[in-house]
Amino acid sequence: MTVRPYAVRISVRLSGGVNDPQGNTVRDALRSLGHEDVREVRVGKVIDLVVDAGSADEARARADRMCRELLANPVIETHLVEQVEEA
Repeated sequence: MTVRPYAVRISVRLSGGVNDPQGNTVRDALRSLGHEDVREVRVGKVIDLVVDAGSADEARARADRMCRELLANPVIETHLVEQVEEA
């Protein structure tokens, strides 16, 4: 099997119902700048990595495993492997 580098983009967000103090701070700052119409802000993180794998499916599966093992806290966060393409 040929191994190729795959660029993977992962989004990690707080689960619904989990308080987001950073999001609240950003919402309040936006409102103070005149954006009173902003009702809610949720802040997450994007993780970009390049992984060597035999296929896009394998790269996606490995990224999902990395999220479950380290990159996302399953108690309060959800993750989504958004993009997998050859690097």
